[in-house]
Amino acid sequence: MPIPVFTVDDLQRLDIAAALSVVEPAPHTLVNYNTNVYAEATAQEFTTTLAGYPVTVRVYPTEYTWDYGDGATLGPTQLTGYPLDEDQWDTPTDTSHRYTDTGDVQVTLSTTFEGEYSVAGGPWLAVDGTSTVTSTPVELSVWRAKVRNYADDCIQNPNGAGC
Repeated sequence: MPIPVFTVDDLQRLDIAAALSVVEPAPHTLVNYNTNVYAEATAQEFTTTLAGYPVTVRVYPTEYTWDYGDGATLGPTQLTGYPLDEDQWDTPTDTSHRYTDTGDVQVTLSTTFEGEYSVAGGPWLAVDGTSTVTSTPVELSVWRAKVRNYADDCIQNPNGAGC
């Protein structure tokens, strides 16, 4: 009896966990502000059977595609992005995005996984194909900030502009 082949259809039936999609800052950002996004994804391992044989499958995240929710996308790319310290927010990164309009958007991450499998403890073989898993969208409100300078001293003139 020939050793079975683990196909892309088999791969796509696995319950592959979606990457964690992170947006900074969230749940609010500003128009024309560098909004940072990054993915946290790890390799995963599964045990299943195929034609009566025990099969071990490993999947690895290889590509990421972001839909920023305003018509702009990034990817597919191998860039995962990375977190920034709060004092670094608004710093451009390879995965950041600048919104040009106010409103509510959903940032969606799709992660593509490649796999390999071993039948009954045999050699590891590449799965011919990939599986793409979409993360839960991150809700984001894009706001506009306006700064105004006033010359009135609110203690001396409590009814002055800006007081």
